[in-house]
Amino acid sequence: MKKLLLFISISLLHCMVFSQAPVEKYEVDSASVEQAAVPKGEILKFTFEHSTIFPGTWRECWVYVPAQYRPEKPACVYVNQDGIQWKAPIVFDNLIYKNEMPVTIGVFVMPGRVLATNAATANDRFNRSFEYDGLGDAYARFILEEILPEVEKKKTTDGRIIHLSKNGNDRAIGGSSSGAVCAFTAAWERPKDFSRVFSAIGTYVGLRGADSYSTLIRKYEPKPLRIFLQDGTNDLNIYAGDWWKANETMERALSFSGYELNHIWGADGHNGNQGTSIFPAAMRWLWKDWPRPVTTGLTKNQYLSDILIPGQDWELAGEGYTFTEGTAANASGTVFFQDIPNSKTYKITPDGKLVTLPINAKNASGTAFSTDGKRYVAAGGTKQIISYDANEKETIVADSISGNDLVVANNGNVYVTSPDGTEKPSKLFLIRPNGKKMVVDEGIKFANGLALTPDQTQLYVTESASKWVWIYSINPDGTLANKQRYGCLHVPDDAGNAWSDGIKCDTAGRVYVASRLGIQVLDQLGRVNAIIPIPGGQASNCCFGGADFNILYVSSRDKVYRRKLKVRGVNPFETPHKPKTPNL
Repeated sequence: MKKLLLFISISLLHCMVFSQAPVEKYEVDSASVEQAAVPKGEILKFTFEHSTIFPGTWRECWVYVPAQYRPEKPACVYVNQDGIQWKAPIVFDNLIYKNEMPVTIGVFVMPGRVLATNAATANDRFNRSFEYDGLGDAYARFILEEILPEVEKKKTTDGRIIHLSKNGNDRAIGGSSSGAVCAFTAAWERPKDFSRVFSAIGTYVGLRGADSYSTLIRKYEPKPLRIFLQDGTNDLNIYAGDWWKANETMERALSFSGYELNHIWGADGHNGNQGTSIFPAAMRWLWKDWPRPVTTGLTKNQYLSDILIPGQDWELAGEGYTFTEGTAANASGTVFFQDIPNSKTYKITPDGKLVTLPINAKNASGTAFSTDGKRYVAAGGTKQIISYDANEKETIVADSISGNDLVVANNGNVYVTSPDGTEKPSKLFLIRPNGKKMVVDEGIKFANGLALTPDQTQLYVTESASKWVWIYSINPDGTLANKQRYGCLHVPDDAGNAWSDGIKCDTAGRVYVASRLGIQVLDQLGRVNAIIPIPGGQASNCCFGGADFNILYVSSRDKVYRRKLKVRGVNPFETPHKPKTPNL
């Protein structure tokens, strides 16, 4: 325990030297004081040094098991970074005894270190910032896949086996400083696994990307999280940002997006004084009305409100494929998609019936429909553009095109993206109705999805190898002009690009881009206004289907999802129309 307290003191001291504010005195909650009549829980300690997620790391961990715990009923879980803080075992003893929180097993985890081979001549590699300040789901997976299973291997001194609840509504996570960011990130990435967050003096600043949270929170479809924030007005203001203002901005963003939120602001600097004082109150609030589930609030993001139907969620439309792509709908609202490696084409009728087409799809990817009802595909297996009539009779439209995706304009012009890996510039082809083909642009890194604006005067093209969506003006002869970057997409922390793929528009001119983060929705000026995650994570393509073209279908790896929306998709085979003038 002495080593633990020393580490925490050092990790906070390096920041405290920048903050010279006087230390405030806070009231001591009775739950933070040992009570003679209250049964005491047991604390187990172990070390963990066989992580595959953070290879080579060594760390200490503690497990608090309350006296009231019984193995026949899985316990709730609270995970804390930087080991034992806030007098948590005493607080849990008292709150569980008074039924102010459920029977909860505490798991207290230190950041990892890669130990030096010779401590006399070299330092350990300290993994705290990498594990805690970085975004992405690595730390959440570390806790869920490595630490919690390790905890369940332990037994109390009286032989009780540890059983932890797998229900995210029964799990909370917390920490201070970078540990607070780490806790929020774990819940943000895995809200079905952690629903309650305690964040004290959180580092939502420019260390490893957490300063982007205040923007992402406003754009994302809200998640079922309950969050308690604490900070002081004299927290750090250094090279990475202003801690106090960052926490205040987080509170504003979470409130804007309808999260269930509580916060207490003090006047202290970067220390754990107020966090320790308010920890019992935070636990009471985070666990209030348990086991009632934490719910999702209503956002003030107008784009999300205009698009999403309250209570309507994603449904599984198909699964068991190898890699799905090429979503497109015909005039009846029937949705077609490809399983590229298996050379199969499927369709989903407006009444939800799933049908396998009796053809060899030739590893087709991109799919589109023309005004005469023909289905066009980019057949990667034969490097052809092929059209199919209503009886699946095929016609070769163009040869020697290694196409990825395509769109057919109302006037019969076909535009095709032809990437050649991520390092070589892609080609963009125009195929005229008479079959003549020509290259109309080169240079985009892995040109992928493409879509026409609702008025069909401009063309969008996604660049998978970057964060950009490009836009072109379409000349009267079908050639392209005025090429420029149009949309700047959000990129996950563990990737170098957004991997934008399929792209579609609705009748209001909104642009829906399949990406690593799900569906990113842009306005006509190219600004991402909304992010709608999908259950499968990364999306490969999307389209609007159903009889009213108000069901968004999304392909994602081995699955296809659908979700009914308030909006109607626009179809290139329909008469072009001008959407309303965008808000500048």
